[in-house]
Amino acid sequence: MTDIHALMLDMGRRARAAADALRATTPDTRTTALILLAQGLRAAEADILSANARDITNARASGLTEALIDRLALTPARVEGMAVAVETIAAQPDPVGAEMARWTPANGLDIARVRTPIGVLGVIFESRPNVTADAAALCIRSGNAAILRCGSDCLESSRAIAAVVARAVAEAGLPADAIQLVPIPDREAVGAILSGLDGAVDLIIPRGGKSLVARVQAEAKAPVLGHLEGLCHTYLDAAADLDVARRVVVNAKMRRVSVCGATETLLVDRAAAERLLPAVAADLIAAGCELRGDAETRALLPEAAAAVEADWTTEYLAPILSVRVVDGVDGAVEHIRAYGSGHTEAVITTDAEAAERFANGVDSAIVLINASTQFADGGEFGFGGEIGISTSKLHARGPVGAEQLTTYKYVVRGRGQTRP
Repeated sequence: MTDIHALMLDMGRRARAAADALRATTPDTRTTALILLAQGLRAAEADILSANARDITNARASGLTEALIDRLALTPARVEGMAVAVETIAAQPDPVGAEMARWTPANGLDIARVRTPIGVLGVIFESRPNVTADAAALCIRSGNAAILRCGSDCLESSRAIAAVVARAVAEAGLPADAIQLVPIPDREAVGAILSGLDGAVDLIIPRGGKSLVARVQAEAKAPVLGHLEGLCHTYLDAAADLDVARRVVVNAKMRRVSVCGATETLLVDRAAAERLLPAVAADLIAAGCELRGDAETRALLPEAAAAVEADWTTEYLAPILSVRVVDGVDGAVEHIRAYGSGHTEAVITTDAEAAERFANGVDSAIVLINASTQFADGGEFGFGGEIGISTSKLHARGPVGAEQLTTYKYVVRGRGQTRP
């Protein structure tokens, strides 16, 4: 029987030693590891897909929903996407040691604020095996060691990807324990990471469902970079272009309903609801989307089911969309403040003033103007990949790439000054 507590403490100790060694590696060495990782993912495609097929078979047998199976599933295109993401990360400037600012105050000291790795990251995720590659690549680029704990539903896939990571790390000459995958599915391993592993873990990053994030935030003994549910909204302003509204809303909801950037609530300005809603709704229904609306929505769309209070706070991750008629920008902002999760919101309008009022009024990590909420993704932001979308307001917010996985320190250079 595995002594999980001892196993996890040992992983923590090895990760801490690896983090210390990783700080001394060069940007070129880290880049080499990333290039090898991208090559290795392509070379191991058959092994990764075979492992993923076993995960999917087990997931269906256990009754996992199709939305979650879509998150779990890998295809040749998705494996290639992982490799491209790693290459993109490899091509980015290395953030470690980069100067953020430099100045000389009246005392004559030369003060620089420079980026430095956080240390050891505990990354806990569910259903998405690609996070294994994304997290590994981002941690290598940012000079952090990582302990990755995937969900039991994607353990076979993650093991196959982690094996590729281990080979790339070894071949590049990075510390062997820089990236470790928890090898067992036991939930006790999550609790061990949340304990901080005797101070070995510097930051915990949960990426998964509401229950996982709630547990992490409630139990963690180390700082947490939070990712709440993606309760995203799209608002159709009175000045929205109908063709743009139709195209963007269908994409925002239906491109992939299982991602955290999928729109879950459509808000429509009362002044233009009669002009906009019927055509937008017809496109959504044709695409297979179920609509749930308030009384004003249903007066225009009799085919919509009646929305209840819980609909405004539900991340469906399914082809279901709640719809509400609101009183202009102020009404949309008020609804989002009351029900939103601080993730991603979008406004569709040709009125620049209305767009700015919406962007300034909404306090979410990402605000889009005339674009789909499904752009809430580190890859689309040019980060190569992401370790998650942070809805926290401290340290990092929005897509978390390599730069966001660094902190900073001050390097102060003097000429023998003493303080009077």
